[in-house]
Amino acid sequence: MTASIPQRYATHPEQIPGMDTAQLRERFLIDDVFVAGEVRLTYTHHDRIVLGGAVPAGSPLPLTGYPEIRSEYFLEHRELGIVNVGGAGTVTADGEVYELVTGACLYLGRGIRDVVFADGADAAGAQFYLFSAPAHTAYPAALVSPGEGTVRELGDQLTSNRRTLNQYIHENGVKSCQIVMGVTQLHPGSMWNTMPAHTHDRRTECYLYFDLPDEARVVHLMGEREETRHLIVGDRQAIISPSWSLHSGVGTAAYSFVWAMAGENQSFDDMDAAPITDLR
Repeated sequence: MTASIPQRYATHPEQIPGMDTAQLRERFLIDDVFVAGEVRLTYTHHDRIVLGGAVPAGSPLPLTGYPEIRSEYFLEHRELGIVNVGGAGTVTADGEVYELVTGACLYLGRGIRDVVFADGADAAGAQFYLFSAPAHTAYPAALVSPGEGTVRELGDQLTSNRRTLNQYIHENGVKSCQIVMGVTQLHPGSMWNTMPAHTHDRRTECYLYFDLPDEARVVHLMGEREETRHLIVGDRQAIISPSWSLHSGVGTAAYSFVWAMAGENQSFDDMDAAPITDLR
């Protein structure tokens, strides 16, 4: 076992109107996902998701067990989706070495005991984004290179939301128990990530914003459609979006984001639209 994982307890939508900015950020924003030389994780009680980052910074990093998940090793009862948002790196899983270039996605199933993150030859250094959910069975490990998943072109330049969506772990791609995961890249000149906004009443979704210039920010919308709130989000920061919360956002520059979900089902299109004319 290793150090404990900070926990975020589940919230009810009726709590949102009484929260100030600091409370909203404390509950739903993770601003320290990537810390050099550490595996940094957060446990949210929304669908029992664990998310965070691993930054080897020149030294291999093992993924260990934690008291909060009551397991001898991390993947004893869980599965894990990994996206590399840094330079090239490797993930070793029970002796099998997987090379992850920037933007690659790796799925590791239940039962894998030893997981180690390391840098590759890229001087920039790897930064692995981790998204984990409970798993009831084991699926084989699978590596997907950028552009090899299911690619969907969405939006329009006229509405500033032209984007390329890469589905990696999903019902018609890499198999998993719960996890649905992919990467969306906004085209130059586009800043809206999803519009209309929507909810997934049967799943929790988390966003990791990245490739955002240091001086830029994303205004992330959350809450219920008649009681919206917003969070100002920087590069490589993550958002926890409960099933009752809509999620959409607009940046001051183009960016990319990792989206990942866990919950009742794996249907990507199982969502309830929240048109902009309905938002308050």
